[in-house]
Amino acid sequence: MKATYHKYILNFKRPSGTSRGVMTEKETWFIVLEQDGKKGIGECGILRGLSIDDRPDYEEKLQWTCDNVHLGQDWLWEALLAFPSIQFGVEMAFQSLVSETPFLLFPSGFTNGAKSILINGLVWMGEESFMKQQIEEKLAQGFRCIKLKIGAIDFDKELQLLRFIREHFTPEQVEIRVDANGAFDENLALDKLMQLYEFKLHSIEQPIQKNRTDRMAELCKFTPFPIALDEELIGVFALEEKEQLLQKIKPQYIILKPSFVGGFRGTQEWISLAEKHKIGWWITSALESNIGLNAIAQWTFLQDNSMPQGLGTGALYTNNFDCPLEVLQGQLWYKNEGNWEFDFNEFLDF
Repeated sequence: MKATYHKYILNFKRPSGTSRGVMTEKETWFIVLEQDGKKGIGECGILRGLSIDDRPDYEEKLQWTCDNVHLGQDWLWEALLAFPSIQFGVEMAFQSLVSETPFLLFPSGFTNGAKSILINGLVWMGEESFMKQQIEEKLAQGFRCIKLKIGAIDFDKELQLLRFIREHFTPEQVEIRVDANGAFDENLALDKLMQLYEFKLHSIEQPIQKNRTDRMAELCKFTPFPIALDEELIGVFALEEKEQLLQKIKPQYIILKPSFVGGFRGTQEWISLAEKHKIGWWITSALESNIGLNAIAQWTFLQDNSMPQGLGTGALYTNNFDCPLEVLQGQLWYKNEGNWEFDFNEFLDF
């Protein structure tokens, strides 16, 4: 078996804002496996400043992984514990290699086009007018669950945006999730949650920064509406540490990004613990290309979670890979008439 890694820069169609700043591009990495004339591909998706494996030796570890690929998927997963995005890329590449085609990883009612995955529509941070425009577009596109990034503009303006939605749509018509990305001051967070409560939100992701576990536990205990942990899960590797975190904070939900938590195996560990402790969960992508998104979507469908998932990011880039994934009326479909426009030889020469 031969393994190589390749860097690829994804360019955003328009600058995309979070509470950490504005992104115009995103780098990602691919591991390509070759054996007996077949090829498999896996995406190692990191987000600078957020992924636990955003480290100076990242590329060195990719090379090490390729040099040791003969040791097998399970051995590599254990050895790459501190590099969850590479764990995911390895899992994906091995699955791709043994699949009927490199991109049909988990055949199902989703991949044959019979069933879809309910997803939320993502509204990026920006000027009030831009956010309002996005909200109106998402509603017009048939989304019945929208997720707003908050915490970057004036909080009163964000409240106005939420008021605008609720003046036109009831909670039964449109479910609203908000994501603070840890932006709230921990001393003011509960007050802000009380102000947000009037808009009958589904949940808020990560209201305060991670590792403030005592305060986060208090917020989860006294919050007027559900809190979902996201960044809080990053960098928690051991199964017993995962369980201790959930038992201490007692969140209402957790949000799982396979690129951040150790791929399918790491995500499954979190799901099992969440269900054991009666904590809700859903899965989201982490701005991967369509190659990573495809793998996450196919695996997510098999988990049989009826909540809207966070998988609608495929159209963000100007230079993504054409694929059968399509968003229609707030649902992600795998269109059988759609083809992958991906040439391995071209890509390997890139």
